[in-house]
Amino acid sequence: MPRKKVTTTEVLNKTEVQKETAAAEIQNETEGRKETKTAGKTAAKSEILMGVGRRKTAVARVWLKREKGPILVNDKPIEEYFSGGVAEKIYEEPLRVVNRIGQFSGTIKLGGGGPSAQLGAVVHGFARALASYDASFREILAKKKLLTRDPRMKERRKYGHAGKARKKKQSPKR
Repeated sequence: MPRKKVTTTEVLNKTEVQKETAAAEIQNETEGRKETKTAGKTAAKSEILMGVGRRKTAVARVWLKREKGPILVNDKPIEEYFSGGVAEKIYEEPLRVVNRIGQFSGTIKLGGGGPSAQLGAVVHGFARALASYDASFREILAKKKLLTRDPRMKERRKYGHAGKARKKKQSPKR
């Protein structure tokens, strides 16, 4: 099959048309993106608050919505996951401090640590999410030390010791 000879003017004309259509497509895409970005930012800011809380080895990823409803921890109600009145007082503390009890619903994904560390991580996550919601909450939460990450961790075991971090081997009597 013989190849058709193409002149340079045809190539230039064709590339110009392609460039124009590509430019039009790019402009349409960027306009669409701008609209979705601005709409997404305002919608996301008003709807969902996110905060990550940590304590020892526990990590809590907290998503809050400004509506009445249940707060779920690993797909269980928070009252069931952290049973007891003492635990309820502890995890409601950030909401109580900013006077927002019962005004938020949300989801919490918890991992690592034990019950006490997980509870501390949830409190830290709540505080961070609320601080991102309103700047005036930040001062209140910081005064109550709810935004401070507790740095205390389990001390690592040292070699040459008796199996614990600080325990020494028994020395001979004589």
